Amino acid sequence: MRIENASALVSGGASGLGEATSRRLSELGAAVTIADVNEEKGAALADELGAEFVKADVTNEEEVEAAVAAAAGRDGGLRIAVSCAGVGWAEKIAGKRGPHQSLPFETVVRINLIGTFNVLRFAATAMLANEPQEDGERGVCVNTASIAAFDGQVGQIAYSASKGGVVGMTLPAARDLAPAGVRVCTIAPGLFDTPLLAALPQEQRDELGRQVPFPARLGAPAEYAALVQHIAENRMLNGEVVRLDGALRMPPR
Repeated sequence: MRIENASALVSGGASGLGEATSRRLSELGAAVTIADVNEEKGAALADELGAEFVKADVTNEEEVEAAVAAAAGRDGGLRIAVSCAGVGWAEKIAGKRGPHQSLPFETVVRINLIGTFNVLRFAATAMLANEPQEDGERGVCVNTASIAAFDGQVGQIAYSASKGGVVGMTLPAARDLAPAGVRVCTIAPGLFDTPLLAALPQEQRDELGRQVPFPARLGAPAEYAALVQHIAENRMLNGEVVRLDGALRMPPR
């Protein structure tokens, strides 16, 4: 996929991995549409980058559809869609306080899995109308899972289940869309320096980084964005889940 002059949608694009992706694609000449629930941050980043901002909660079908329509309405149609919106929750399946609460589990699955599904299905539908490029390619969708999909730790049952679902969607979605020339890949990041970890004391952040075999540090969001770029540009990457984790395999705790 040629990124320059392509229309790109980044959900959760106002912070963390999504912000880095919005910046990278903008620097490469894409016309970026940032979709996020945070209007203040989203609008400010869009102004800075010369991008477009659309308020969108990924669990709201109408808002996702509107964000996709905004990106698809740009010259050449929507070509790149990246799903970065996500949340976490820490709770054991059962313990002294009783069984895992239902609502937090449902909320995490609704945002991380169903939200990704919403962006994927609406973006892919818009891409079907595009004129094909090299090899008949019409678009590429990049989802965000986590190494927790494979190495879920104590208390991560909701998060791991949601990200495991994203992993499980990748290959069948790629196969569904292959005849139309739309690719689907998923990135499974390890420990990254995102707003989720920013709340921790620096000592704890450093300790987490030391768990990574190499490089022994937290990942930089720009490194995630660089992989998004490569997936977009390399047409042989399809139906694949790529771990981006410095060879980290998470222990139980």
